[in-house]
Amino acid sequence: MSTRPPSSLTERRKAATQLEIAHAAAELFAAQGPHATTAEDIARHAGVALRTFYRYFRSKQDAVSPLLADGADRWRALLEAAEPGAELSRTLETAVEQSLTAPDEAAARALLRTRGLLRAAADDPALRAVWYRVNQESEERLVPVIARLADERLDALRVRLIAAAATDAIRIALETWAATEAGATGEGSPAALAIRCLRRLVGGDLLSGS
Repeated sequence: MSTRPPSSLTERRKAATQLEIAHAAAELFAAQGPHATTAEDIARHAGVALRTFYRYFRSKQDAVSPLLADGADRWRALLEAAEPGAELSRTLETAVEQSLTAPDEAAARALLRTRGLLRAAADDPALRAVWYRVNQESEERLVPVIARLADERLDALRVRLIAAAATDAIRIALETWAATEAGATGEGSPAALAIRCLRRLVGGDLLSGS
């Protein structure tokens, strides 16, 4: 599920409603867990009718997709705005740092919300499946972005490997951070962990084209 700005008023209203439901679901999952939360609870908390909930989402776990996809979309948008031909490793690290750094209270709350969701997912296979699906979709959408940035310096296999490794670097960093009490900034933060993972997973052999 993409969080890119919808083109029409109807689409913008739909996206806004989906995000309201997603926020409600995330708050309830973090507070009382997925098992104790029903679709009716989420709809009530979001201030919408239950039929509206099911118009947009197949299950209560699926309702958090817009929130999880938002981070992936922001990270990909940063890469889409980068100039091709530059040093790819630096471009990737810059985008990771910018997308996961919490410069203000709102950004820190968003990261903490993700932490709550990942902790809730530990005991809920359906919620974990949503998380993995969002990451898989992000990886697939990242492939053409990496290809453009590589500017024909890398073959198709390396482009796919880099997209997979970069996506996994962020996923692993967030999962590792969620299991700790580390803050949203500084040592042990998502940004710091993601850059460490990225440097390990996206090595010189992948980037060299050799």
